[in-house]
Amino acid sequence: MKIAALISGGKDSIYAAYKAAEKHDLVCLVSFKSKRDDSYMFHTPNIELVKIQAKAMDIPLIFLDSSGIKEKELEDIEHALKDAIKQYEIAGVVSGALASNYQKSRIDNICKKLRLSSLAPLWHIDPEKYLRELIKNNFEIIITGIAADGLNETFLGMKINDDFIKKIKKLKIHLGGEGGEYESLVIDCPLFQKKIKIKKANIKMENECTGTYLIEKTELM
Repeated sequence: MKIAALISGGKDSIYAAYKAAEKHDLVCLVSFKSKRDDSYMFHTPNIELVKIQAKAMDIPLIFLDSSGIKEKELEDIEHALKDAIKQYEIAGVVSGALASNYQKSRIDNICKKLRLSSLAPLWHIDPEKYLRELIKNNFEIIITGIAADGLNETFLGMKINDDFIKKIKKLKIHLGGEGGEYESLVIDCPLFQKKIKIKKANIKMENECTGTYLIEKTELM
């Protein structure tokens, strides 16, 4: 089955695409740039880097602006998927939903309307098991955003590895960052033909536990 992957650049969407591609033909990527930072559906930090990830994967990308307005942004998803059906003849869509019923139910409903299969290979996965799967499967991931008590500036730019897991297990947050406690960026994985090298980045902190790792310059290696 030909599928599209809804991607944000982070670990969940790209690992879900990787898992789905084991059984299906991943023919395109779909991503959105929200006009609002408080979007209910879309990841916002460093979102432009999905274009670099698409090049690294050598997979076509549909990249659209979104209003970011609650519920209205669902129309943007529907529009993009109609485009993917027309251009790439997709029959299914994969998303990186872990535990958010809000996101998964809305994607499921759009897929039902468009007669597409909705795939969520990470749905209700054990979060610690999931993080260890990422490491085992050679996903190189860095933290690009934090927004939770206990997290601080030292986490920004940190790789997800055994040391990271050890540190966040001490905090009272969802280990997978499902509640927005942290955001991530995949810089290498088995789907990539080239690795993303970060050449310039800055840290912007709003307070002691909220901040963003802003990536300004990259190259493919």
